[in-house]
Amino acid sequence: MNPDFGLAHLWSQGDIVTKGVAILLLAMSLASWMVIIIKALDLRRFTSQARQTESFWHSADFADGVNKLDADAGNPFRALATEGREATAHHHAQPQLHDSLDISDWLTRSLRNSIDESTARLQAGLAVLASVGSTAPFVGLFGTVWGIYHALLSISAAGQATIDRVAGPVGEALIMTALGLAVAIPAVLGYNALVRGNKAVIMKLNRFAHDLHAYFLTGARVTSTGATNVVSMKKGA
Repeated sequence: MNPDFGLAHLWSQGDIVTKGVAILLLAMSLASWMVIIIKALDLRRFTSQARQTESFWHSADFADGVNKLDADAGNPFRALATEGREATAHHHAQPQLHDSLDISDWLTRSLRNSIDESTARLQAGLAVLASVGSTAPFVGLFGTVWGIYHALLSISAAGQATIDRVAGPVGEALIMTALGLAVAIPAVLGYNALVRGNKAVIMKLNRFAHDLHAYFLTGARVTSTGATNVVSMKKGA
């Protein structure tokens, strides 16, 4: 390849703005890929933990069921089970303000708080992907405009505007747009995939919370749609 063209030539001939844009795109790409990899591993772990909930319901008692859930501090399903148990015990422990709520409302509130905390952890980092996906193309476009501007200045100073003198500098400047898209596309795709995965985990959390709500109130898991009208979790709590 002609040494007067390509990324190396673009970097060597670029000024501080061009190099700054390239470094910024590289940093955005690294940040987005780190978030994608870490969150994908988390989703894989949460999906595996969700499958353990069936073993939970086939346990001899509640304590045995909790022991079958991963003891990982970040396990949202184990946190949900322990939160429900503690909320039930706390409601009956001593007279407090929450006694104005019946046990169903208090339990619903506690389980909902646990789900909200787990949801916040699931969504952590997605703002990085959304920001990268929406801004990287424009960062690359800024680098392109800046590069073309300096290419035209150099051509004007040389006094020649033949195609062989224009194509190289302009083509190199356009590479910045391509780099911006290369950074943005994985971020957008990763964001969409992680959002879908998070929705699946949250749906399983809500289902598990519904069953726990029924268990703590009636001592039995919901087994039919007809029972859901009696023990369903109140959405507004």
